[in-house]
Amino acid sequence: MEKIKLGQSDLEVSRLALGCMRLAGVDLEKAKEVIKTSLDLGINFFDHADIYGGGQSEVLFGQAIKELGVKREDIIIQSKCGIRRGFFDFSKDYILESVDGILERLQTDYLDVLVLHRPDALLEPEEVAEAFNVLKASGKVRHFGLSNVNSYQIELLQSYLEEPLLVNQLQLSIAHTPMIDAGLQVNMLTDGGVNRDGSVLDYCRLKKITIQTWSPFLIALDKGTFFGHPDYAELNAELEALATEKGVAPETIAIAWILRHPAKMQAIIGSMTPERLENVAKACDVILTRQEWYKLYLSAGNILP
Repeated sequence: MEKIKLGQSDLEVSRLALGCMRLAGVDLEKAKEVIKTSLDLGINFFDHADIYGGGQSEVLFGQAIKELGVKREDIIIQSKCGIRRGFFDFSKDYILESVDGILERLQTDYLDVLVLHRPDALLEPEEVAEAFNVLKASGKVRHFGLSNVNSYQIELLQSYLEEPLLVNQLQLSIAHTPMIDAGLQVNMLTDGGVNRDGSVLDYCRLKKITIQTWSPFLIALDKGTFFGHPDYAELNAELEALATEKGVAPETIAIAWILRHPAKMQAIIGSMTPERLENVAKACDVILTRQEWYKLYLSAGNILP
């Protein structure tokens, strides 16, 4: 499994991360199987959030790691906070309270990375900075990041912090590419040419912030994945053709497409199926040519100038 440096830190992380949102939907034995498979494949990074399964995903993970005998220093654990029922909350008190709950559920003394989950319109950067300073000084959190934010939201918060933010989690799949479209369709009167996120892809590259891609097979939250979807017949045909040519599964090609981008993104994989995890892990060994990458992009209905 290929490793990269996470942001401007010394953390060496696997190019693939196990997203633990669906862990709450399995029992302890299945959780252990999924985690062990991930570790055997070289995945050392596990992504959580306090809202996943109402905290149950973290509980199961903590129990599974303990029963598997995994050394805490051999894995990197990230969790997120800030989403509450009906609103977002980046207040100092809530961040501190959330982290205490996360650590208790995970049965660990520290998080390698804490990420703020969704932009809070009532963000007070001074409060967030105070919370981060407390967590860092206490040893409860070693590094920090953000999720689903644009360039100026990062810039604003970073201006109050003492150390660089490491990550930005953003949705990306071959069928969901707005942060790529805007960079290709510059100055065009097309939907894809609308800059919706402040050129966040290029900004993160410039600032050495690792983009963590979530839902790498999703079209949109209300449409499901592109695999077998009637609106993406051309994309599925191209994935099948490339998969057959390279002797891998279509999902391997879909992840290889993300990893091919020079931004060195980290793909978060949320599957609880060991076989699929084994398939996507092979993506690290599949190098798509420039022509193959663009052909997949176009087969999903995207355009070029």
